[in-house]
Amino acid sequence: MRLAFALLLLPALPIVQAAAPVPVQDQGTAAQDAALLKFLDDAYDQQLDLSPESLTQLGLKTHYDRLDDYTDAAALRAQALSERQLKAMQSRFRPDQLGESARVSYRLFEYEVERGRQSLQFRKLRFPVSTNGSPAGDIPVLLINNHKVDTLADAQAYIARLRDTERVMREVTATMREQAAAGIIPNKVNFAPARADARAVLVGAPFDNGADSTLMADFRKKIGALKLPAATKETLLRDASAALTGPFRRGYDMLFATLDAIEPQSKGNFGAWSLPNGAGYYADRLKTSTTTDLTADQIHDLGLKQVAAIRQEMEAIKREVGFQGTLEQFFAKIRTDPQFKYPNTQAGREQYLGDARGVIASVMAVAPKYFRTLPKAPLEVRAVEKWREGTASTAFYNPPSADGSRPGIYYVNLVDMNQTQKVQVAGIAAHEGAPGHHFQIARQQELTGIPKFRKFGGYGAYVEGWGLYSERLANEMGVYKDPYSRFGMLSLQVWRAIRLVLDTGIHSKRWTREQAIAYFKANSSVADTDIAREVDRYFNWPGQATSYMVGELKIAELRARAERELGPRFDIRDFHEAVLDQGALPLDVLDEQIGRYIAAHRQ
Repeated sequence: MRLAFALLLLPALPIVQAAAPVPVQDQGTAAQDAALLKFLDDAYDQQLDLSPESLTQLGLKTHYDRLDDYTDAAALRAQALSERQLKAMQSRFRPDQLGESARVSYRLFEYEVERGRQSLQFRKLRFPVSTNGSPAGDIPVLLINNHKVDTLADAQAYIARLRDTERVMREVTATMREQAAAGIIPNKVNFAPARADARAVLVGAPFDNGADSTLMADFRKKIGALKLPAATKETLLRDASAALTGPFRRGYDMLFATLDAIEPQSKGNFGAWSLPNGAGYYADRLKTSTTTDLTADQIHDLGLKQVAAIRQEMEAIKREVGFQGTLEQFFAKIRTDPQFKYPNTQAGREQYLGDARGVIASVMAVAPKYFRTLPKAPLEVRAVEKWREGTASTAFYNPPSADGSRPGIYYVNLVDMNQTQKVQVAGIAAHEGAPGHHFQIARQQELTGIPKFRKFGGYGAYVEGWGLYSERLANEMGVYKDPYSRFGMLSLQVWRAIRLVLDTGIHSKRWTREQAIAYFKANSSVADTDIAREVDRYFNWPGQATSYMVGELKIAELRARAERELGPRFDIRDFHEAVLDQGALPLDVLDEQIGRYIAAHRQ
């Protein structure tokens, strides 16, 4: 869901001018501030109207019978709308007549449109089908997790989306063939997993004689809950079955044919440097991901230093538990020793989920000592669905719906429990769930007085930086009960430091896949399967992996500054409120925000 993702997580731009801190609204500008808020919310709604999938993700039922437009023309239309909105905002409002909070919103909207304009030239370099996902997995996820069926019309809309899948696949495969004709071909690692994930969707009735396929089972369950005549339900089930075996299946067959046609043209696995204007493309991705002007070389060097520093922390834990070998040998022990494994059974998977839920509960119990405000939305822990285990990342977070009907969801990929490490359970739960993404993203969606594009948008360095900061915060909160859990947290920290090295190594320094995997394995205890999956992700998503550590280091720097300047007046609850109470911000704007907090509490 490219457009959906782009709308919900607008690309960030470093604020070139020093942005003002976010204060209480200036009473003299209240009318203009309110007018700007309405303007920006209307602009967001107009953009959102272009993406039926985004509307559904937010819990809305507008355009409920359609999927997104995946054509290049749609991307151009979206940017053209943004440009018109920017001109209208600039003609109607003057920053010097706005309160400081509204001025920040003005500047963020202005620069996001400019960022989108600068990135637009690279839109045809992004692969719509890769190990990072494709419509073949995204559409079932949308239907099962987001498409609610409360009425007959909702059920008919579900069926219409099954039929519309053929059109989406036609558009996506046309883009893939156009790219291939221009020599822009996915890396070899993408084809088998993408094909396997798509085939998994087609297992079961009505595609074969087995039990219901995942989609059919979901539709049958949702229909079963409706108060409709039996004959109407039977008609709906027949229509869904016909849609699945007809246009839906034809769309997937179209995707398989395109993958089969393009795969022989793929010559290996290469970074962004191999693409037309690859250096410019990668620089653009780094700017978006970090909200800084850091170069690839600077990020690479930062990664090397962080890997070295975290290794020293790991050495200390190795000594604490009395292990006599090298750190690399300790990695191997963590990776292979049965005591650190769950059974590779359904019972083992349930045990993992239970342990993760226990971590979340332990955080919630002490959270009021660390936070002034907690999100109202509940948080669930779920295993990744079977059909997308092959390409889904190790763990990730899905935000709640805007109307509160869907909780925040922390997903964990339990495809192979032999590759899942007990020592990392607590750290991953802290990052993806609490006090990580849920405390930031769900809280952001509940904020009042900021425009929708800020409530439902984000900046990778801030969002992922908070998640990574939360892993270390969980140690202060008493989440890690033994040295091995603390080591698991450090293994996640070094994982993100490694990302700085590998992302820049792959896309700027022309590292091979084998070289990247070897570096990863030499510096972490991460399981081999996760390492390979991660490296493939970096190849397919230039720049994104750099956001985590860059963001965490900034938050840690700001906390150290606050502790130093406030001394005994420092209260961790107030610091976290200052970080979170305006939602996601570019890192330089966050710096200004914390500066204001320090000044207010110094008095």
